[in-house]
Amino acid sequence: MAEIPATRASLLVRLRDSGDAAAWTEFIDLYGALVYNYARKQGLQDADAADLGQEVLRGVAAAVGRLEYDPRRGLFRNWLFTLVRRRLSDWRAAQRRGPCGSGDPATRHVLEQVQAPPVDHEAWEAEWQDRVFAWACAQVRRDVTDSTWKAFWRTAMDGHPTQSVAADLGLTAAAVYLARHRVLARLKELVRSAHESERLSENGSDPCFSRTASE
Repeated sequence: MAEIPATRASLLVRLRDSGDAAAWTEFIDLYGALVYNYARKQGLQDADAADLGQEVLRGVAAAVGRLEYDPRRGLFRNWLFTLVRRRLSDWRAAQRRGPCGSGDPATRHVLEQVQAPPVDHEAWEAEWQDRVFAWACAQVRRDVTDSTWKAFWRTAMDGHPTQSVAADLGLTAAAVYLARHRVLARLKELVRSAHESERLSENGSDPCFSRTASE
């Protein structure tokens, strides 16, 4: 399996270089999907969630020049959550204004009675944890053989006995155990690297990203 690039922890700093396509691809794969999935769970349809994600990414691009890797500072996803929360608020305000312009009081009344899901940090944090794990799985799945991945998934995730998985895959029990151990170690390392890359500061400002988050 490939080693984690030494630059992984500074992913958000690498975004300053607009020509670093690999950094932006990795960022969108991890954080873009996080924003989209959260927006969908907040009740937005596919197109609206995609549009909101684009707005958030534009906000990140506008602030990218102030991103600095700093393990002592706050978490990037907390700043990102503030940005998402504001964009959601703007979207819902626009939805409420839409029917009013049409002169349809019945439609307006229905919309006013609908309770939007709470925009809470716990739900965002849970979505982040799910996204990081899915992202890490996708990275590892590309780097291992099909039998190695199946040995890991069936034993570690599905809870099947090692012996039965080994017989089904034509492997020894020791090989299944080694595959599970290697994949788990790689997943843990990727998850750790994703968390490490989040500690940033905004050119020494405290709290971090305070100016951008309020824009």
